[in-house]
Amino acid sequence: MFKKNMASLMVMIFILVSFSMAFASEGPGGNDRKGKYTYRKVFKACAKTGEVESATPKISPADKTMGQWQEIFENKNFDEFGCKDNWTELPDKDVLDIYSYFYNHASDSPSPATCK
Repeated sequence: MFKKNMASLMVMIFILVSFSMAFASEGPGGNDRKGKYTYRKVFKACAKTGEVESATPKISPADKTMGQWQEIFENKNFDEFGCKDNWTELPDKDVLDIYSYFYNHASDSPSPATCK
């Protein structure tokens, strides 16, 4: 009887842990592929207005950790990106997508960005 109860308890714990890991929300919920595209688009627009020297983004997601990107995007401190006007005009959905791109490819993420 004890073995049967113990086995049932172990199965229940395993199922509970499996579901909690499967549904755990890790990081922002935006689309990181769309965020990469939007980030490059914003940077190209900045280059056209002359606010930055190059149309190639100077900041890579791998330049910072996930925690550092989280702090930057939660505080909406986009000073190091330049082009303040372009960043303030972005809809929240686009900012979330860009945040997802930077967070999911940060230096300490499972899949850091390898190209600049």
